Order: sequence, then structure tokens, then C-alpha cells
Amino acid sequence: MELAALHRAHVEKLARETAAALEKTGFSAVVIHSGTLLKRTEADDQYWPLRPTPHFQHWLPLPEPGCFLVIAPGRKPALHRSPEQSFWEAPAPLESEHFWGSFDVAVGKPSLPPGRVAFVGDDLRAAGGLEANPPSLVSALDQLRVTKTPYEIECLAEANRRGARGHEELRKLFKGGDKAELELHLAFLGATRQDDAETPYKNIVALGRHAATLHHIAYEKRAQPAGSLLLDAGACFAGYCSDITRTWVKGGGALASAYGQLVAGLESTQQRLCASVRVGMPYEELHDQSHRLAAGVLREVGISRSSVDELVSRGITRAFYPHGLGHSLGLQCHDVGCALRPPRKDNPFLRNTTVIAEGQVFTIEPGIYFIDALLEPLRDSADVDWKLVDGLAAFGGVRIEDDVVVKADGIRNLTREVLPQGGGVA
Repeated sequence: MELAALHRAHVEKLARETAAALEKTGFSAVVIHSGTLLKRTEADDQYWPLRPTPHFQHWLPLPEPGCFLVIAPGRKPALHRSPEQSFWEAPAPLESEHFWGSFDVAVGKPSLPPGRVAFVGDDLRAAGGLEANPPSLVSALDQLRVTKTPYEIECLAEANRRGARGHEELRKLFKGGDKAELELHLAFLGATRQDDAETPYKNIVALGRHAATLHHIAYEKRAQPAGSLLLDAGACFAGYCSDITRTWVKGGGALASAYGQLVAGLESTQQRLCASVRVGMPYEELHDQSHRLAAGVLREVGISRSSVDELVSRGITRAFYPHGLGHSLGLQCHDVGCALRPPRKDNPFLRNTTVIAEGQVFTIEPGIYFIDALLEPLRDSADVDWKLVDGLAAFGGVRIEDDVVVKADGIRNLTREVLPQGGGVA
């Protein structure tokens, strides 16, 4: 089905669900604002590129400031665009115009329907006296983003296709010789045809020891010899994000071989976790399973001789693997709606605590790292081969991440469709 038809069906479903949310929360309509350009500093006249309000983007991918979307049950959604045009900067051309037919389009501020009308947006100056961001309504609208429509899944699939081009380009560059992290970052932007501000998040380009910093974005500007590359980077389409991580190794020797074994073990772990996804399963249960599998990898590589149960119960796996297994994905890289309750205290960084349901899209991204500050308290443990750990620290760590759609009988792996390998020898 063409994108315009998918979008029309998406808007029709969203209109029905929004009408129900309005009735439940006592509102007759909602006005959603696209956002306002923000100054970089008050001391200057430069502005950040607009990131439209996600609630606005849920309806249409229009990156224009000052737009109002009026949603009133029984009426076609109305889009009101700002008449102001800046002669300093021309607006970026639209990637696609598939969405216009779903809206009544006008210029200027909207006339409001009767009754109690809510305002949803970041710039409260645009609320004009309306009840701004009522928590009950915002929470209900956030829940509409938990499961994805076929239109949203197609946008996420295209974001994965774009991101895959960048990952494959950097694998080749890493294999071909020593490169600076900044050089690799710029090559990713070129391969995915996006500017830095258009990426879903700042690319994590980590060579060698830098992979031990989970969000390494302070790029080295000079080429340095490195035996590993951890690349966590994605792309966007129509506001929807991909979030992909791959880890590569090159070079010879016993340590490179051990690190390659670590990458292979985590690749197997990640694929087993993907295959374990089931409707009705708590995501936190999948996270717990990932720690048992990570413990097995630590044993296989020779990092520890302790049993799987000991490695998990004593918190050793959490020193090597401190983050959560994954998060909801959509209009935001860490999307809303899947963390309605806090995780257990031993999983403080888990961002998804939902019960897995058909139509959800989330990441699965186990990792194993050599982070000095987390490993130092374990140095008295005789069950860890510290000589091997200190040698592998030169490679930083491993993470492998895919974006998956939950189906009634398993998953659709959007990332593996376009990037079959999770890592290994470059």
C-alpha cells in the first residue's frame, strides 16, 4: 500500500482514539502546537533547528514552527500554518508530501470549537489561555503511541533502511584502515544523507577504549589505531527513528581473538533474546533473561569461572552490563508510554517495564563493557580473570542493537531485514 493511503488510515485511527481520549478526560477538542524555534543562547540571534512536538508529529511530519493542529471529534483535522516567512533562512524541503490530503489546511491562527479545549505543546505562550498540557490528556495521548499503525511501521522500516547504509559504510571504512572518529561520524551523515541536527540522536562513534563510554560523542579528531569500532547510530524518516548498534573487530593476536569471541557470544545472545519475545511477556522478564545469557558469555570467553547463578546474584553481570536491555522506539528514540511503573531496584536504568503487546516497537540491545569505575569494586574477586579483563579493556566493550516490531506470533526485525550481521570481524 502506498504511503499516502497508509497515512490516511493512520489518521483515521488516531482521530477515533483521540476522540475517545478527549471524552474520557472531559475535553471537547485539543489544539496541538508544532513548536517554536529556540535560541541557542540569549546572547545571540542563532536558533536551533526545529524538532517538532512529538504529539504534532504523530499526526503529520511537517517541521514548521508555529503550526496549530485542531482535533475535534466528528470533524476533519484542521491544520493552521503560520503566515510568517523568514528571509534569513529558507525552510528545508519536505521529504514527502503524502500527508496533505488528511487535513483541512488554512493559514493563520485557528478559530476554536465550542466547549472545553486543551492545548498540547512545548511553547506555553502559544496556548492563548487554553488549559495547557493537562496531565490526564497528555498521558492518554502518550498511550496512543505505544502500539504502532502500519504507516508508522513503514516509516520505522525506512528509517532502518537509511541507517543501514551508514553502518555498512563505516564498517568498510573501519576495515580499510585507521580513521578518526570525527571522520567516521561525518561519513555516516553522508551515507545516510542527513545533517547532524536531523539524526534521531547524536551518533555514538567509539573506537577502542572509547566504547566503554556508553554514550561516547566526544569524537577523537585524529586517526588512531584501534582494534574495535562500536557504532550506535540511526536515521529518521517522517519523524520516526531507527536506533541501531553494531560492533566490529579487526587485527590479530590472542586478545583480538578473545574480543571477537565476545562479539560472537553477544551476537548469539541478542538473537536468542529477539527469538524469545512473546505477547504477554513482561519486558523486564526479557531483561532478566539477558543477564543470565550475558553471564554465559562471560564464562565462555573466560572472563569468569563463577556459575551463571552466582554472576547474576552477586551483581557481577551488572558491572559488565549496567544498562537496560532496550526501550520503546518511535517518534522519539526513547519513546513514551512503556515505562508506566518503575523497574525493580536492581534494574535502575531499564526504560521499558511494559507487558509486551502486539504492535509495540522496541529495541533489544544487550552489551558487555570494561568500565573501570564499575569493575574496580570487584577487583578482590578471584573468580574474574583480571589479566584478560585488563587486556580486553583496550577494545572498550560490545553492544548489538536491533529494532523489532511485536507480532502475534513473534517479531519482525526491521534492522536484520537490511543489516543481517550484528557485528564480528570487519
